[in-house]
Amino acid sequence: MTTARTGLVKTDKGQQTRAAILEAALEMFRERGYEQTTMRSIAERAEVALGNAYYYFHSKEHLIQAFYGRTHDEHLTASEAVLARERDLKARLLGVMRTKIETVEPYHQFAGKLFKTAADPHSPLNPFSEESEAVRQESIAVFAEVVRGSKTKVPKDLMADLPYLLWLCHMGIILFWIHDSSPRRVRTYRLLGLTVDIMVKLIGVASNPLMRPLRRSAVRLIAELRQMQVH
Repeated sequence: MTTARTGLVKTDKGQQTRAAILEAALEMFRERGYEQTTMRSIAERAEVALGNAYYYFHSKEHLIQAFYGRTHDEHLTASEAVLARERDLKARLLGVMRTKIETVEPYHQFAGKLFKTAADPHSPLNPFSEESEAVRQESIAVFAEVVRGSKTKVPKDLMADLPYLLWLCHMGIILFWIHDSSPRRVRTYRLLGLTVDIMVKLIGVASNPLMRPLRRSAVRLIAELRQMQVH
């Protein structure tokens, strides 16, 4: 599923200018923090006119959306090899979640500074916001492919909502990663392995007729979680 992302003017001529503005912004966010960095200071660091900076990125929030989009695209590329190679559900899910951690790892220090803003339910940077819709839906589609391309049979009444549940699970792992100060993020990878193992085992037994009431409860739970996006 492909949805147009807002806040970024796309022309071949402006690729280098956009990249320079985005890199300058990321440097300054790391140095000063998000709140203390202004669009004017970003433009000065990138050596472009302030009006030019606003032409490509309408606000600081759109800069962060572009950053999210870039790391998301890097994750999509890294996931392709995993999904092409693996058919086992556990290997596919673990591989996709590991590549997410690996692609965002260079931004670990920066990610912690952004979390305060992104955690605000009224912020456009919130992962459940309307502004984050495109990246969110593309990310959920990756988890749909994780399940669809595996050898594991998933009950029809669970299949529609399972990708969203897996996406939520991966968001929880990212939150843990943000706060993880262990060397080489070993605690995050340990948590990831345990979480995937449990999820895959639950999915594996979900087809059992005796699990039908539990599946119905899981579907209702996911429906409640989806309401976060509406309100």
